[in-house]
Amino acid sequence: MSPHPDFLWRDPEPRRSYEVVIVGGGGHGLATAYYLARNHGVRDVAVLEKGWLAGGNMARNTTIIRSNYLWDESAAIYEHSLKLWEGLSEELDYDLQFSQRGVLNLAHSLSDVREGRRRVNANLLNGVDAEWLDPAEVAAFCPILNVSGSARYPVLGATLQRRAGIAKHDHVAWALARKADAYGVDLIQNTEVTGFQITKNRVTGVETTRGTIAAGTVALAAAGHTSVLAAKAGLRLPLRSHPLQAMVSELLEPVLDCVVMSNAVHVYVSQAHKGELVMGAGIDAYTSYGRRGSFHVIEAQMAAALELFPIFSRVRLLRTWAGIVDVSPDASPIIGPTSVEGLYVNAGWGTGGFKATTGSGWAYADTIANGRPHALAAPFGLERFTTGALIDEHGAAAVAH
Repeated sequence: MSPHPDFLWRDPEPRRSYEVVIVGGGGHGLATAYYLARNHGVRDVAVLEKGWLAGGNMARNTTIIRSNYLWDESAAIYEHSLKLWEGLSEELDYDLQFSQRGVLNLAHSLSDVREGRRRVNANLLNGVDAEWLDPAEVAAFCPILNVSGSARYPVLGATLQRRAGIAKHDHVAWALARKADAYGVDLIQNTEVTGFQITKNRVTGVETTRGTIAAGTVALAAAGHTSVLAAKAGLRLPLRSHPLQAMVSELLEPVLDCVVMSNAVHVYVSQAHKGELVMGAGIDAYTSYGRRGSFHVIEAQMAAALELFPIFSRVRLLRTWAGIVDVSPDASPIIGPTSVEGLYVNAGWGTGGFKATTGSGWAYADTIANGRPHALAAPFGLERFTTGALIDEHGAAAVAH
């Protein structure tokens, strides 16, 4: 995703002081700025981005949106996010190409079936739409999927969330940026944060490659790099950063009108509006800030895709890449204040970052504006790593981290 021309010629010179400085101009940072202005009237805001807006993970995700998470706390924030997605195109007056085409999470073993049925029941109890499909129903919903008994990983069923789907990530970024800009938020590109000014355990500003900027509040929202930034403020966050693989094919005629995810063979596939197949895989096991991952992960990802969709055997691969995701010990995000007064953190989303763009921005903005965690964010505070109140979404989220 290349820089949007609207933000190339009117990149403002940073002022010397702001009420709120948001570090990270991706989806979560832009959404936070937008909701601060829209919901709370906080418009003396600067969004600092070391490259161009939405040029990091926002440009490298696989665009899937869903809310069918297992645990109550996760279901609450992702379902709130999905409800916001459902009205976002109209609210932002921008075609986000939000398509609620349905997401299938396949089951290939008895344990997968049990986990899937459990998650369906948990979703229904939390007011999240969810269904269990048997193999025949899976085949009817997605005819090109291989559900034969001869498959190496036979399809024994699947969960289905019909309201889930995809959106066009660059449209989302530019729509949020344009609205935030219209509210008076300064969107400042090519400005890297190199340090923080802290007086008596309170953050008072940020040091950047374009000078020092005073700030009443600083909010971190730099996916994959939050732990590095926090370390500059003397904080050690329980996060590890990994490459997350993805790839796209050449353009095809419409062949896949839903999203298919498989945890066991680990691949998830959708077809974008332009026609390319968008495929995601697992994270590389090693810690890295590289934008390109291991070939063996890509090879396994392609083998899994061909196992599930034999029709793709002659499709040409266009390109591969890796985003950088930060993962917490319980595979759930960290949202809220830190031990440094006035310094807030939003990180650790793992594979859930894009789908949470709206709900995360909403809850984070409310937390910053009111100086206390929003109800949706409260369970995801840093204190859970000392109290033991973890929200373990490893595997339970339908994709292993």
